[in-house]
Amino acid sequence: MDTQSFSKIPNIIEVSVRPQETPVNLKIRSVSNITSVEKKSIRDIFLDDNESFEDAEIFYPSKMNEEPKPEAKNVVQAFLMPDSQEHNYNYTSAKLDKSGENQHKPFIVANTSEATLQHLQNDCIIPVFSKDNEKTVAHQEFIEVVLSGVNKIFPHHSLSEPEIRVSHQIKGRIPSAIHKPVKELLEHEKTIYYERMAFIVKVPTITDIVNGNELSLTIGGVRSYNLENLYNKKSLEKFKLFIGFQNQVCMNLCVSSDGFVEDMRVGSANDLYSKALEMMQNYNAELHLMEMKELSQDFLSEHQFAQLVGRSRLYQHLPKSEKQNIPLLNFNDTHINTMAKDYYEDQNFCRNQDGNINLWDVYNLFTQANKSSYIDTFLDRNLNAFEFSKGIQKTLNGSSDYHWFLS
Repeated sequence: MDTQSFSKIPNIIEVSVRPQETPVNLKIRSVSNITSVEKKSIRDIFLDDNESFEDAEIFYPSKMNEEPKPEAKNVVQAFLMPDSQEHNYNYTSAKLDKSGENQHKPFIVANTSEATLQHLQNDCIIPVFSKDNEKTVAHQEFIEVVLSGVNKIFPHHSLSEPEIRVSHQIKGRIPSAIHKPVKELLEHEKTIYYERMAFIVKVPTITDIVNGNELSLTIGGVRSYNLENLYNKKSLEKFKLFIGFQNQVCMNLCVSSDGFVEDMRVGSANDLYSKALEMMQNYNAELHLMEMKELSQDFLSEHQFAQLVGRSRLYQHLPKSEKQNIPLLNFNDTHINTMAKDYYEDQNFCRNQDGNINLWDVYNLFTQANKSSYIDTFLDRNLNAFEFSKGIQKTLNGSSDYHWFLS
């Protein structure tokens, strides 16, 4: 992986090693085969009106609460606390399921590499704001806070191990090794951190089937230090967070607008925890699943798909005055070329024998091509793929907003 050079190096502090605890498995019911179109929050899907997250009782279709209810935990939500009060998260209390096999298809490729939570915790330094030496919310802290939030919303549920992708490695060395040649550096004399990080954690038992593809509920986020001014005093830090579904056939992510916070600004881990809970509670899983299922009911002919590809390439070069009157398409020529190739060659989402292709497959061609995007633009394009696919569907059913792409 390439290392990005900087004219100035922000101050850093060492990260302490956190003890590891043995994870405990939890369970929750599935929300598959949802047919209601009434808009509900994710809290309403899993809880009755008189229940809270702390005392929710989980009913299984086949095992009507055979296992005893776990002991209630006295967890205080961050948004009930004063900003000045410290909140000690029990990060390792998030129940991680290590029994699943490692996925061979990452959710993003681009210039990223795989990393583990233990690597971030034990081997990476933490950037600070130079003028006041205040620490940033580190990548590992971001992941741990979100895991705590997911464990709060789904207290009886087993989570998958976080899948973490990093890029733009920043290397350094300790002061005692200042005069050593690179080839003579010992491992403990090297320092690293990553400018950009994306992660997801799956909730394996909350699933549904769309057009023959199994989808699993997934929560994740993106952090990019390049969006922060580390050479100034501490300010609100920027994060991107989402809750949606992952297609288990291809590991593509499915993100909708009510499950995505594009510009989350927080001043502390407590604020991050509070806003993560708010996002997960407000997510409308039923509506998202219904809209994805509807995409499989509409088709583009081979001619219409060719028109879409051609117009999408022209879109990048339109005069600004014309572009303003056309809905946003946040994909470049490289993505469109990948889609055109996969239209013929992709094993899961290629055209039918008659050349037609349904919009669910078109949507997955978008999200498949999006895997080549950099971390900091990945989630934005993923959301745009969903909004664009819905817009094309409306055009096929009489709406004129996206007609330019098929005209």
